[in-house]
Amino acid sequence: MTGTRNAVLFDFGGVLTSSVVTAFEEVGRQLGADPRLPLRLLGTDEQSSTLLVAHEEGRIGEREFEEGFAARLRAHGATVEGEGLVSRLQELLSPDVDMIALVAELRSDGHRVGLLSNSLGDDCYRGFDLPAMFDAVTISRDIGVRKPSRRAYQAACERLGVRPEDTVMVDDLRQNIAAAHRIGLAGVVHREAATTAHELRELLAPAGRRPVSSTEQ
Repeated sequence: MTGTRNAVLFDFGGVLTSSVVTAFEEVGRQLGADPRLPLRLLGTDEQSSTLLVAHEEGRIGEREFEEGFAARLRAHGATVEGEGLVSRLQELLSPDVDMIALVAELRSDGHRVGLLSNSLGDDCYRGFDLPAMFDAVTISRDIGVRKPSRRAYQAACERLGVRPEDTVMVDDLRQNIAAAHRIGLAGVVHREAATTAHELRELLAPAGRRPVSSTEQ
């Protein structure tokens, strides 16, 4: 069956980079705590998750997030200072060259490609020339809203000039794909490049078919 969609939105951390989950677990180990503690707090501890949302939406900077989150980690038994906490995480992430190549390949095939990312850290995209890689870039801190809010997906589609129903979202978090589905995007839960490439080929129109922008509907 030939796909019909013409555009792809890519997440950043854990899609264009190595696993964010693995990086957080390594930070937990480095702190001498349960490796699962940092992610568990961000997911279930109200104060930690509030800090994360505020930072990803651009309402607080990296340092304020670090200090607040370090305090929550200490409250749960970890020995950690706030300064450098985000950098420690980022140093554990490496570019996924196969996924970066896939973005370039899809774009050269005539598909529109965009980035939709929840930002963690004030300089988390260092080393990536995002404007050169993508037709449109949407960062949570710039638009004041983060995935899985439907407004984030709508903003990304508008910037890319496409309709949600013509677009595929690639993300490493299943809940973000479920949210994308709710406004009409198809989704691929990313685990590794070869599988993601195969699933995208099943959803996308054949190479060379010109994407239809939302302004042409």
